[in-house]
Amino acid sequence: MWIDAVVETRKIFGGETSLEKLIFYVLAFVTLLVFFTGLIRRIKKYRSGRKLTGWNFRGGKAKGIEEVTEPPSHVRSLVDVATNKTIARRKPSVGMAHLLMFWGFIGLFLATTILSLDYDVYGNITRIFFGKERSFFKGWFYLTYNFIFNMAGVAALLGAALLYMRRIFSKEKELDYERAYKPEGGYKRVKMALGDHVFVGGLLLIIVTGFLIQGLRIDGSNFPSFEKWTFVGYLIGETWKAVGVSPALAREIHPTLWWIHVLMALAFVAYIPFSKALHILSSPANLALRNPATTRVLPPSPPDHIGYRELRDFTEKDLVGLDACTKCGRCHGVCPARTVGAPLSPRDLILDLRQWVDRSTKNPMILDWEERPDGSGPHNTEGRLAGDVIWERTLWSCTTCMACVEICPVGIEHVPLIVQLRRSLVDEGVMDPTLQSALQNIASQGNSFGKSARMRARWVKSLDFPVPDARKEHVEYLWFLGDFASFDERLVEISRTFAKVLNAAGISFGILYEAERNAGNDVRRAGEEGLFEMLVEENMKAFSSASFDKIITTDPHSFNTLRNEYPAFGLSAPVMHYSELLAQLLYQGDKVSLSKLTKQVTYHDPCYLGRYNRIFDAPRAVISGLGCDLVEMPRHRDNSFCCGAGGGRIWMDDSFLNERPSENRMREAASLGVDYFVVACPKDYAMFSDAVKTTGNEGKIAVVDIVELFYEAMMADQLVAVSGSSLSSEAFESQEGQ
Repeated sequence: MWIDAVVETRKIFGGETSLEKLIFYVLAFVTLLVFFTGLIRRIKKYRSGRKLTGWNFRGGKAKGIEEVTEPPSHVRSLVDVATNKTIARRKPSVGMAHLLMFWGFIGLFLATTILSLDYDVYGNITRIFFGKERSFFKGWFYLTYNFIFNMAGVAALLGAALLYMRRIFSKEKELDYERAYKPEGGYKRVKMALGDHVFVGGLLLIIVTGFLIQGLRIDGSNFPSFEKWTFVGYLIGETWKAVGVSPALAREIHPTLWWIHVLMALAFVAYIPFSKALHILSSPANLALRNPATTRVLPPSPPDHIGYRELRDFTEKDLVGLDACTKCGRCHGVCPARTVGAPLSPRDLILDLRQWVDRSTKNPMILDWEERPDGSGPHNTEGRLAGDVIWERTLWSCTTCMACVEICPVGIEHVPLIVQLRRSLVDEGVMDPTLQSALQNIASQGNSFGKSARMRARWVKSLDFPVPDARKEHVEYLWFLGDFASFDERLVEISRTFAKVLNAAGISFGILYEAERNAGNDVRRAGEEGLFEMLVEENMKAFSSASFDKIITTDPHSFNTLRNEYPAFGLSAPVMHYSELLAQLLYQGDKVSLSKLTKQVTYHDPCYLGRYNRIFDAPRAVISGLGCDLVEMPRHRDNSFCCGAGGGRIWMDDSFLNERPSENRMREAASLGVDYFVVACPKDYAMFSDAVKTTGNEGKIAVVDIVELFYEAMMADQLVAVSGSSLSSEAFESQEGQ
């Protein structure tokens, strides 16, 4: 019964009666029925959302954003899923453990599928048509099968065990379920933690019992030599024997343990659509649906009202993304708002929205619920989505820095959801008074300072050379300054410095003078879509009246919207950030002569230049080309920490914070012992200049704009040409394009 003495194989069932086999198949059928019923309900929930805007599986584009929407590569998404690349990012040990579990369970699933094909399909077909049941589960196939899938079991066991131990023993803030926003009525997340234990702990028990069954089978079969290919089962069989389990006792214990294993495995399959295990399906789907352009090119509001207010406003992609969340907490860990004490955690936001959607669609999770005694927040399906379900201050705390989107291993796009909810608040007139004042200034004067447009170019008067009006004469570069570089007294001198560099290099440039308006990047991200469109219309009118080849800007916020969002409104000219032009001037070698600076500096990556537009190398090329010793902060490049100004936060009250994000960042920089804190953004200069004072680092570290470094090298007494640098202009451009 246990072993074929001639052929290398084994029985699929280990001595179960016909009734027991029937019970097994009935349970398997019920399991699949429950699984597919739950899955179909989930799919119906996704289909209840609006049709996808932007790219989808068929590669289509959304009308109006064809020129600026980038297609997600489904091949790349498949590679990301197969390699667990997004999970391993910044946490290679976690990625490796998950990779072992991922491929291990795929192997075990294939093993079960092969058994079913042999026993249930091939065996029955041959019995019906040839009168004798046949099997390919023997000989070399059987030996290879056992070896490969024992390897898969070991991988799954090791990966699951490592992840489970991390979940139990790790003190990482990402795994702490404490909320950033504390509801007045209190909350409990015991079921969320229990859901994690049931998921990973259940998988571990399934694997362990599977191996124990193998050992009992081999022990009960008197250890046939070919079963050494089933190396884990053979070793466990030897262990059973060593503790006194005879072959007869092994055959007696085997059925009971087999049923325990089978029932756990069937229960897990049925559990998938109603638990955290759903991410096995939803996470790969969300990675395939992600659109790299969605955050920097914000999607429009629903067609019949402004912002998200009800369930039908969410897109299919939004709803899949909510279910894709694994509660890994990486977004929670990197969020600058949460770090400085604001009531915002991207993780909590997604979980709250998911719970609200599930309650609204009657798709409850068995576990993974947050309990609120007072029924507030996501339990309140009758209240306002933005305001009652998600607290207003939570939404206004976001700096739209994109750190959460950048780090999410399953491709959730938090920022567009936050902006959609902000839009509904703005439409209701619910916002910070200082934000409202800034938006009113922009609407009436075209700038957040509320100053007359005629004062925008006042800074040019002290220059000893004329700055052309691009509306009156052709220029190569149209310089779009933005509000802070035009009006903030701390920054107008930097604007003059950049003008001097351009003039000295013989660059043809001009400005729009009073015709320039706020570009609208932060206006849009604060939720004022109507004002954004008005600003675009006025700026596009100014562009059409000017004659130029390219646009250059010193403001990464303006750079982002001009480069990525204005093309949908007709802008076709290329848009550059000034760090890119400075790098070209530096490595061309025939425009300016520069001395080598001997300074130790650190550089802050602006969110809208780095994470949003992937420009990391140009500023660093300038810094290194000037001879400075660049000391990177622990958080740099795509992991840079936000200054706190983005998304309209620069216009809002921050007195409720434990500290400002800029102060947190300045302490990080000051600990390096460098001379300069280099920035490439007017808002960064303003925020960090204040932070130097408030953190007590005045006189210890100086905030300088990158063009000030450039100008310092250009104006030094001893000019040294750098045209002989090993990095050519062409090489730099190739490097930056990677």
